[in-house]
Amino acid sequence: MLYPKLFTTLKDYSKKQFMTDFVAGVVVGIVAIPLAIAFAIASGVSPEKGLITAIIAGLLISAFGGSRVQIGGPTGAFVVIVYGIVQKYGIDGLILATMMAGVILIIMGIMKLGVVIKFIPHSVIVGFTSGIAVIIFSSQIKDFLGLNIAAIPVEFLEKWSAFFQNIGTINYSSFFLALLSVLIITAWPKISRKIPGALVAIVVTSILTAFF
Repeated sequence: MLYPKLFTTLKDYSKKQFMTDFVAGVVVGIVAIPLAIAFAIASGVSPEKGLITAIIAGLLISAFGGSRVQIGGPTGAFVVIVYGIVQKYGIDGLILATMMAGVILIIMGIMKLGVVIKFIPHSVIVGFTSGIAVIIFSSQIKDFLGLNIAAIPVEFLEKWSAFFQNIGTINYSSFFLALLSVLIITAWPKISRKIPGALVAIVVTSILTAFF
């Protein structure tokens, strides 16, 4: 019989482990919550849906996961898929697709098909990851520059064409904050590796936004 790892972990769980997990949870939460909201917006849905999804999914993964160090949270690779589904089939289509994906994952788990991953060539994984990175990068240009575009095209080339056509609507406040965030995230590891650079960027830019 299969038991969630949570049940067996609690048997030898200590106060020291709890404090370590607590601090890690706070840091990860501060970073993951804005990230979930950003991914929701990039996916074409309202911000609160990303927040609700991150909370519920995180709770379910931690409660019923099969690993002591289970990682769960917003995943950039799904932005492209979710955006396409929402644009073509709406939220109802996204809910149905999510349920279908869940059933498929359960079936794959029961049949122990996870080992199939070792047969996928490294070049395919690199190509897929690089392609997703380019698409996610493209999806953030509008917010990075603060462009005034009512509806962004789904197709890659049409999307970049819209960016160039509306480059005159750039919001320099948005651009400054976005650029500052990138610089902080890039440079912060040279100062400290214990505190995530993304957390520092969120705090600094939030303070600047509140005052200015």
